[in-house]
Amino acid sequence: MAVDSSAIGMELPPTTLRVDAGRLRFFAKAIGETDPVFTDLDAAHAAGYANLPVPPTFLFGIELEQPDPFEWLATLGIDLRRALHGEQSFTYHTTAVAGDVLTATPRIGEVYSKKGGALDFIEKTSTITRGDGELIAELKTVLVVRNPIESRSATESTEAGK
Repeated sequence: MAVDSSAIGMELPPTTLRVDAGRLRFFAKAIGETDPVFTDLDAAHAAGYANLPVPPTFLFGIELEQPDPFEWLATLGIDLRRALHGEQSFTYHTTAVAGDVLTATPRIGEVYSKKGGALDFIEKTSTITRGDGELIAELKTVLVVRNPIESRSATESTEAGK
């Protein structure tokens, strides 16, 4: 089933998270980050941060804090078993630190197909803001949805008739 392009512009529920220093240390260890600025408060202070800075890819996980972070896919009629994370990009405007309250506000930016309808692509853009409204970063996630063969056949038949 092809993703309906009317989803473009759809706003998804925002997610708010208070950034915890212990969680940042755990995340840094999990990704193999060895720079002490991300795990040692004295090193963070020496580098000019008020607290431990948020490692670059940490922001991706904020939206996963919802009880059902993939509910929006079901709303679009997408079987999660057919979805694949295709791409992730970040544009940073400033650094978030432990203690900040961050809100991720996502929306569907683009929907398009390739390979004769065999693959649908959904671009989801998210803004991350601090509690005071300051823009921290903009994220873009591209999900790839593999369509069932029967959907491709119908799409190919329709395109062939054009």
